[in-house]
Amino acid sequence: MLSWSIAQGQGPPSPGYSPSTSVRTVKFDQVFRNLWGPQHQRADQDSITIWLDKTSGSGFKSIQPYQSGYFGTAMKLQPGYTAGVITSFYLSNNEDHPGNHDEIDIEFLGTTPDELYTLQTNVYIKGSGDGNIIGREMKFHLWFDPTQDFHNYAALWTPSEIM
Repeated sequence: MLSWSIAQGQGPPSPGYSPSTSVRTVKFDQVFRNLWGPQHQRADQDSITIWLDKTSGSGFKSIQPYQSGYFGTAMKLQPGYTAGVITSFYLSNNEDHPGNHDEIDIEFLGTTPDELYTLQTNVYIKGSGDGNIIGREMKFHLWFDPTQDFHNYAALWTPSEIM
């Protein structure tokens, strides 16, 4: 996908880029499996809905590993007091490389009713938390209310860059 757009002189995809018209969708259980919290998952034909309550959240993982791709989600955040809660969409190989894993995160840091949400992106290479982190964190103060509707968030991961 990316090589087509660059070859056509269009450069990298714009924010909001969605390859859904050129990528075949598959049933969720063909490419993913439950990791934890199955009681907080509802799979439809081409999507999954997961949610968080006072008892648990939910997670899933791909059946096969990926080395690049387009990964996206539509998220609507919980309004009100969410301080201490991080709502995230992330890619990680921690199960295969504990303590020495790679990770790409899109995280929403919890907030209080009078403050806007902060979006934080992280890219870690070869582990995290040991003081020798190779990676980057960026914080963005959102100019819109992510609790009012679903918004699309995505990462395009190529062999040479992450957007």
